[in-house]
Amino acid sequence: MSTAVVLLAMALWIGPGPLAVRVRAGASARVNRPRPEPSHGPDPLAVASSLDVLAVCLTAGMAVSTAAAATAASSPPKLARVLRRTAELLALGADPAVAWSTPPDLPAGSVDAQTDALLRLARRSASSGSALADGVADLADQSRDAAAHAATAAAERAGVLIAGPLGLCFLPAFVCLGIVPVVAGLAAGVLQSGLL
Repeated sequence: MSTAVVLLAMALWIGPGPLAVRVRAGASARVNRPRPEPSHGPDPLAVASSLDVLAVCLTAGMAVSTAAAATAASSPPKLARVLRRTAELLALGADPAVAWSTPPDLPAGSVDAQTDALLRLARRSASSGSALADGVADLADQSRDAAAHAATAAAERAGVLIAGPLGLCFLPAFVCLGIVPVVAGLAAGVLQSGLL
């Protein structure tokens, strides 16, 4: 037994790897794995992670325009557009209230709630001088909490929607296999005893 184990270990150690076997067989050295399908709708945590990046950049001491430009590179498209515009305007020396306003080329109502809250927070911070990094970090936490609540509500709705068909399937089976034999047994016993 131990000789077989030693020979197997040596074969695995000396033998070619999967890449060499594929190359010898004429197959491509690259493995074509299927890519996962994109989920339906935007990632609910993408804005929260972008806000975290912005808060970290601001906490590290970056200028607001530089932090906004760095965050825009990895943000969802709508937030990235707003952050790029803000970074460009701030770099040009525009008033922060103007730079942090909703872009005029975006249709009304197309900015999501988190981006709108960020714009309002930044305008307040620019006018009052309060620290923007702490507010952005709090906004990221609120965004994450909202995504968690939305996921919980969706899971609860799915549970309710699943219970109906399961009840329609299992209730007749329970009646046929659980209640009918008991009633039939009791009826047979009552009829044989002569009570009726």
